Amino acid sequence: MSDVTIYHNPACGTSRNTLALIRNSGEEPEVIEYLKTPPTREVLADLIRHMGIPVRDILRQKGTPYEELGLGDPSLTDDQLLDAMMAHPILINRPIVVTPLGVKLCRPSEAVLDILPHPQRGAYAKEDGEQVVDEQGRRLI
Repeated sequence: MSDVTIYHNPACGTSRNTLALIRNSGEEPEVIEYLKTPPTREVLADLIRHMGIPVRDILRQKGTPYEELGLGDPSLTDDQLLDAMMAHPILINRPIVVTPLGVKLCRPSEAVLDILPHPQRGAYAKEDGEQVVDEQGRRLI
């Protein structure tokens, strides 16, 4: 069983790049396609608490019902925002990665390098060609 879990959307380039960086460290993570298997409310609240960020910071706006649901309203409580994410998992920003070193929303994808337990094993470039890791496994950005 892996020590690394990624809440993943295979249609998202940032999520795919993050998954590739995890694998480039020699780790085969547990991959949870959160649109097919959303986290429970308790798990999501726990992930957010471990990230140390406000609930609002995990909300995805682009390509979601964020505007139609009026989620920009600053008077909405954390519970109301969590309710919206439970009803519409597409509102959960991704990828979220859990490792023994922490929990992080990995946007940009190279943010995952801060919490991976093992170093990169070789060069890695994002899907757009941007070099992230050199041949010696050293972070470039």
